[in-house]
Amino acid sequence: MEEPIISVSGLRGIVGKSLTAEIAQRYASALIQTLPPGPIVISRDGRGSGPMLAAALRACLTHAGRNVLDADVAATPTTGVLVRQRQAAGGVQISASHNPAEYNGLKLFSAAGRVIPAANGEQVMAAYRQLTASPFDTSPVEKTQLVTPIADTTTAHWELIRACVDVAAIRRRKFRVLLDANHGAGSILGKRLLQELDCRVTVVGEPPDGKFVHLPEPTAENLQGVLRQVTELRADVGFCQDPDADRLAVIDASGRYLGEEYTLAMCVDHVLRQHPGPVVTNCSTSRMSEDLAARYHVPFFRSAVGEANVVDCMLANNAVIGGEGNGGAIDPRVVLVRDSFIGMALLLDAMAARSASIAQLADELPRYEIVKTKFTLASDRLPAALNALRLHFSDARFSTLDGLRLDWPGRWLLVRASNTEPIVRAIAEAASHSEADRLCRETGEVIRKLGQLAGS
Repeated sequence: MEEPIISVSGLRGIVGKSLTAEIAQRYASALIQTLPPGPIVISRDGRGSGPMLAAALRACLTHAGRNVLDADVAATPTTGVLVRQRQAAGGVQISASHNPAEYNGLKLFSAAGRVIPAANGEQVMAAYRQLTASPFDTSPVEKTQLVTPIADTTTAHWELIRACVDVAAIRRRKFRVLLDANHGAGSILGKRLLQELDCRVTVVGEPPDGKFVHLPEPTAENLQGVLRQVTELRADVGFCQDPDADRLAVIDASGRYLGEEYTLAMCVDHVLRQHPGPVVTNCSTSRMSEDLAARYHVPFFRSAVGEANVVDCMLANNAVIGGEGNGGAIDPRVVLVRDSFIGMALLLDAMAARSASIAQLADELPRYEIVKTKFTLASDRLPAALNALRLHFSDARFSTLDGLRLDWPGRWLLVRASNTEPIVRAIAEAASHSEADRLCRETGEVIRKLGQLAGS
């Protein structure tokens, strides 16, 4: 049996190969060892393997004497809202996020309605590895008396979002919106949200059945068909979600892919106009948000990569907005989870408040180009590689918060190890694509030279 990809926030794998019902039960058993007493929320993102894994988790948790609150298909941020609303001990979202259809996974929540912090995740991983086999001699029978379906999964989330925007102003605009849920969980609240805001909404891929029309990650390459649909519909904006709806990509009325980095930056700009305060992004996110924080004279903080790290930093610094450059805005007024729904609402609110198109909002932001690449490197060579890069780029300000980040005025480079492969990832951002590409190419040359020296 192959091993699933395991991190401090959960696991994911190919169903039937690296992820089975037994592995899911082992991980759920490990999770509840670290949680206080109380019920557990279970939800899923619509993938075809979700019902099987949900049944395995219900059986596991009820066998252990835990009450289960079953949300069925729900978005990851909605799960966070439900955990907190129902005063649950924690939650499990069955999702492989943006991975292809053959994958599924488990994302773990604490009682605070957030992805569990890294320290708690380490405890779960340790407990999981001690369970060398299924915690059951045979497949347990679900104790249905301990399972309570959650009939209404969207109202609590909608109410929190509604309090953050000028609903009347948005309703007056009657925006025409295309929502690409791509048969994930996003359509359930997404359609309601847009209808509540009196948008003229067209949902593409509405049934949450996991039958993805295009590859799940909402990148420009995967959304070519959707770009055309936005212009054909004459929509004011196109919103594109990943299967568990914690990420949001944006398309303007001309069919231009604005991308996921712009989602967070536009949300940051709108929030800071209304409620100035500290901002947090991770160290691989575009510096657009950092520039905006400087524009509004508010503190900016950078965390290590990972949603849990961003949330930790937000809590420590009382941030008013935070997130990651993968389209994941986190608004603490709603939920401490990356949330495509508050992202959509904030962008519509900005368009209404300023009588501006989504293209105008994007074009007002600082302009940068990001280049991402990767290089093969054994893990034991990583320290030497990072040291060599520090010496090569000796004129840069450096940080070792997560791998090695090098900063110059108006440009930066991040080199960090993959959590799952013997590679390092290099991300560079600069005012021009050529300059960002040069930084990545020089990084590759330094790493290759190091490998040649090690082999000589």
